[in-house]
Amino acid sequence: MATDPRKLRPSELCRLLNSTPLGEVINERQLHRHRTRAGMRIGDARFVDLLRYVAWLVEIRHTPRPEPDGDPYEKLKDRARARNVALAIAGRDIGELPEVVSGDRKARAASDFRFFCETYFPLTFHLPWSPDHLKVIGKIEQAVLRGGLFAMAMPRGSGKTTICECACIWAVLNGHREFVCLIGSDEGHAMDMLDSIKMELDGNDLLLEDFPEVVYPIQCLDGIANRCNGQLFKGERTHIGWTAREVVLPSMPGSAASGAIIKVAGITGRIRGMKYKRSDGHTVRPSLVVLDDPQTDESARSLSQCATREGILAGAILGLAGPGKKISGIMPCTVIRPSDMADNILCRDKHPEWNGERTKMVYSFPTDEKLWQRYAELRGESLRAHGDIRLATEFYAANREAMDAGADVAWQERFNHDEESAIQHAMNLKLQDEAAFFAEYQNEPLPEETSEADELSPDQIAAKTNRMQRGVLPIGCNHLTMFVDVQGNLLFYVVAAWEDDFTGYVVDYGEFPDQQRPYFTLRDARLTLPLATKASGLEGSIYAGLEQLTTSHLGREWRRDDGAMLRIERCLVDANWGASTDVVYQFCRQSAHAGVIIPSHGRFVGASSQPFSEYKRRPGDRVGHNWRMPNVAGKRAVRHVVYDTNFWKTFVHARLAVPMGDRGCLSLFGESADQHRLFAEHLSAEYRVKTEGRGRTVDEWKMRPERGDNHWFDCLVGCAVAASIQGAVLAGTGSAFGPAKRERVSFAELQRRRRE
Repeated sequence: MATDPRKLRPSELCRLLNSTPLGEVINERQLHRHRTRAGMRIGDARFVDLLRYVAWLVEIRHTPRPEPDGDPYEKLKDRARARNVALAIAGRDIGELPEVVSGDRKARAASDFRFFCETYFPLTFHLPWSPDHLKVIGKIEQAVLRGGLFAMAMPRGSGKTTICECACIWAVLNGHREFVCLIGSDEGHAMDMLDSIKMELDGNDLLLEDFPEVVYPIQCLDGIANRCNGQLFKGERTHIGWTAREVVLPSMPGSAASGAIIKVAGITGRIRGMKYKRSDGHTVRPSLVVLDDPQTDESARSLSQCATREGILAGAILGLAGPGKKISGIMPCTVIRPSDMADNILCRDKHPEWNGERTKMVYSFPTDEKLWQRYAELRGESLRAHGDIRLATEFYAANREAMDAGADVAWQERFNHDEESAIQHAMNLKLQDEAAFFAEYQNEPLPEETSEADELSPDQIAAKTNRMQRGVLPIGCNHLTMFVDVQGNLLFYVVAAWEDDFTGYVVDYGEFPDQQRPYFTLRDARLTLPLATKASGLEGSIYAGLEQLTTSHLGREWRRDDGAMLRIERCLVDANWGASTDVVYQFCRQSAHAGVIIPSHGRFVGASSQPFSEYKRRPGDRVGHNWRMPNVAGKRAVRHVVYDTNFWKTFVHARLAVPMGDRGCLSLFGESADQHRLFAEHLSAEYRVKTEGRGRTVDEWKMRPERGDNHWFDCLVGCAVAASIQGAVLAGTGSAFGPAKRERVSFAELQRRRRE
C-alpha cells in the first residue's frame, strides 16, 4: 500500500512528486514560486499543507495517464491542465486548523456574557462597569440564553450598541442562536453594525485563539469575498458567506457555530419571510433580533410613524421565528421626544412584554445651585479667554465637596481628561445644551415648547374625541358639508356636521381608493386612482374617482342622534391642483348632484395682498366673510367659490383649540386617539407666522419641513367654508360669517354697473 503523503515532511513530499509521472509538471521550484506569490514562508503551516495536499492529489486522485501519441501540443495542454487543477484546489483549501489556546477560557465564556466581553474585547471595555452596565449585561444574557424581550435606554456614549454587537458575536460563536437578525432605523444603519461585527471576526486575535473553527476560515479569505464559494476544508466546501448584508459562518465539523447566520434589515424595509437554507438542507429562521435605535428624529416627531413602527415591531419582527416559535429580542434605544416609539416601548404599562429598562447619567443633581451657577459663569469666561474650561475646573477642584453634595451619577469613571469627576462631566453636558442632555443622557426629554400658546400638537388634536360613532351626527347639527381634495393618485375627503353657531364635528374622513393601512403618505400610495378606476389617462381616473366617491357619500342619508336623516347639503371640490381644474369643472357640471357640488379655489391672501373685504362686488356675486361666489360665464360657466385659505386655516385651528363643551368647539368622532394619529398629523402639518403689511397683521400658514401631507387639513378648512355658505355663524360675531345680506340697488345703479 502506498504511503500516505499527508504524513510526510516537505522534503520527502518533493521527492515523491519528482518520482511520479506528474513530477515534471508539479515540481518543487514551481511550488516555491506559488508559495512566494501567496506570501507564505517556507516553514509556514499553510505551505506545508499545500505540499501535502498536492502530493495527496497526485498520489490518490490523479492516476498516471499514458502519454498521448501524436501532437506534442496535446501533451503540453494535458500537463498544464493537471498543474492548474492541482494548484487551484490546493490554494482553496485552508489546511489544518490552529489548536484552541484555552479550552477552559472558552468554556467559561460560553455561559458568562460579562466574562466573554472582558476577555475577548479588552480594548473596547477598558473602563470598570457601572451598576447599570451589569444590570443590562445580565438581562441581555438572559434574553440570549433563555429567551424574552429586553429594551434598554442608556445615556449616549455608554456603549449600548457595542454591547449588543458583542452579544450577537457571543450568541453565534457559542451556538446559542443560529440566526441573528440586525434591524436598524434603516438598512444602512444595520449594515454599519454588521461591518463592526465583521471587523471583530476578521481581526480579533483573541477570538482566533479560542474559536479557530470560525475565525481562521474567515481570516483565510483575506477580505476577498469572492473566495467564499471556493473555500475548502479537507476537500469539503465551508459554505462561508461574507457580504455587505449577510454573514454566514463556515460549516466546520464539531463547530457549535457551524452555518450560523447574521443578517441585516431596515425596520421599514422587507422583513417578512426572512429565512435561510443551510448546506445541510435545514431551513432556519431568525431566533434572535437586535433592534438598534429603530427610530429616527423625523419618525419620532410623527405620531403615525411611531404607531407604524410599533405595529411592524409587534407583527412582522416578532413573527420572524415562524409559527409556534418565540423570538428573543434586544432593543437598545434612545428616547427622542415624549410618547415616541422608544418611550412607549420602555413603558411597562403599555408594553410589559419588553421588560424595558431606562437608565440615566444622573439620578440626582447637586443641591448647591449657587456654586454651580458660578461654575457656569467661569466656564463661559474660560472658553472665551482660553478655549477650554481650565478656570471652571480649578473652581470645581477647590469646592468639590460642596459642589458634589446631593449628586448621584451612574458611572463614576466617565469623564474627560480636562475634568475631575463624572459629576463635573454631566454638569458640563447639561450646561452645553439642557434639552439635548435630558433627551440623550437622561432619556427623559423635556416637553416641546410651541411658538404660539394656542398652537396645537398632533397629540392634542388626536385626543379631542367626542365618543360619537363614525358617521353619526349629534342632535344639534343642522348642516352637513363635505370637501374633496384632488390629487393625481388619491382623493382625500372629510365630512363634517355643524350646528348653527359653528360648533363642529368631524363625522367621517378618508381617502379614495382606501389604502387599507393606518399610516401612509401620498407619495407611497399603493392603490392609486388609475389602478382602482382602470380609466385611461389622468383626467379619466380623476373623473371616475370623483363619481364613485360622491355617489357613495352624497347619495346616502346620515342619521342624527334623534333619528332624523340628513344629507350632505354642500360639497366643495378642490379645483386648484394642476391639470385637474377642467375635469373638476366638467364633473361638477355633469354630476347627478350638480346642485350640491361646486368647485372651489383657495387663495393665499398674505399681509401685502388685497383682502377679500376690499374686492369690488359685481352683480350676481354672492359674498360672505372671506369667501365669495362670483357670477361667471363662458367656458367654465359653473358657480364656484373662492376663499382666503390663511383666514380659514386660522379659523379652523381656533375651533380645534376651543375646549370640549364650549360653543364653537370642533371635535372628532370615536373614543381612541390612536385612530386619528395620521389625521392629526395632517391637521398639524402647517404652522402660522404673523406678518404685517398694508397696515394689517395676518397669519400666513406654511408647511413644516418635517411633515409631508396636509390634505385632510385642506379638507376640514373647505368643510368650514361650506358651512359658512350654508349659514353657520360663529357665536358673538353676528352675521359676519353667514351669508351676505342682499344689497338693495336701483335699476339705474344696476345699469351703470353693467356699463362699467
